[in-house]
Amino acid sequence: MLFSAPRLLVPALTVFLLSGLTVADDATSRAVTALEALQEWYNNSTGLWNTVGWWNGANCLTVIADLAALDPTVMDTADYVFNTTYNVAPVSNPDPGPEVKTTKREFLAPRASSAGNASDWLDSAYDDDGWWVLAWIAAYDVTEETRYLQLAEGIFEALTKAWGTRCGGGGLPWNPTSTYVNSITNELFLSAAAHLANRVPARKSYYVDWAQKEWNWFAAQGFIGENGTINDGLLDNCENNGATVWSYNQGVVLGGLVELNIAAPNSSYLESANKIAKAAIETLVGSDGVLHEFCEPDDCEPDATQFKGIFIRNLLMLQNVSPHDSYKKVITNSANSIWENDRSDQNRLGVVWSGPVVSTVDPSTHCSAMDALVAAIAVK
Repeated sequence: MLFSAPRLLVPALTVFLLSGLTVADDATSRAVTALEALQEWYNNSTGLWNTVGWWNGANCLTVIADLAALDPTVMDTADYVFNTTYNVAPVSNPDPGPEVKTTKREFLAPRASSAGNASDWLDSAYDDDGWWVLAWIAAYDVTEETRYLQLAEGIFEALTKAWGTRCGGGGLPWNPTSTYVNSITNELFLSAAAHLANRVPARKSYYVDWAQKEWNWFAAQGFIGENGTINDGLLDNCENNGATVWSYNQGVVLGGLVELNIAAPNSSYLESANKIAKAAIETLVGSDGVLHEFCEPDDCEPDATQFKGIFIRNLLMLQNVSPHDSYKKVITNSANSIWENDRSDQNRLGVVWSGPVVSTVDPSTHCSAMDALVAAIAVK
């Protein structure tokens, strides 16, 4: 059953301005309107958004948390989504598999095993697990509900048991049965550890150790190409595979390094983040000043439709601590173009941010673009 969350608590004047397609050119109003459209896909019986996948749900939940952190008028909707997803979504885990039901469950330390049934959130891909760690941390940040933080800790604890030995004696593979060592899984592990280090004082050193271990390993491998961008992963010989430079691979590492620098200050962390961010902008931002993916317009499904919003979300984290005009321009140009050129009559947002609305428009394309609208609030 399709369910829309409770009506947002928006002042009467704002409701008037949001009617129809003549929406006020205000960053917060745009983002609130996008949230209302996103919730038309929300299914309260699955705790996810109809038509898209498990990991996409984690990212949609994260963007709602980020908006709630900037605009408390949406907090009722955010609370509803967090609580419903927390209680219901494990039944929607699409691929738990025997590895999760046995081996992974054994990974959970005694402290973590009581953390919101963390094992129920593990599927057959370690990167999916990492997205849920970050999603529940985002929910904790705006609610201060410890159950969300404990769940994030529990999922992370399972990931630590997947630390490998193949390339350079470390890193996480893509999944329990794969030898492929990819960028995004390891960036997520870095970011998750660093986020937790700043939120769990009693275990700060534990999480800092994992974050530093991951970053030192990652930086010593061949993930980063000659031009400063990050490729998808490593070949069997542990060299850079030269695969597509996806935007999300340039993004997650930024947030991880920002959080690690807060937990254990080291100027090299932000230096590395800035180099990656500037290389990504040089590579992925067009002459229109808008972020693009190489797969646009018709070849991004089912996963790459989510990627650009992840980059913008993490670029904002870097902008907040190490501001640069080019970062702000990418965020504002992309947000403005989305609203003016990539929005349907139902306020649904597509994958090509420069427009027009093409191909599939779904919760993945929509909440990815919504990341840019939310970031635009913060850089005003």
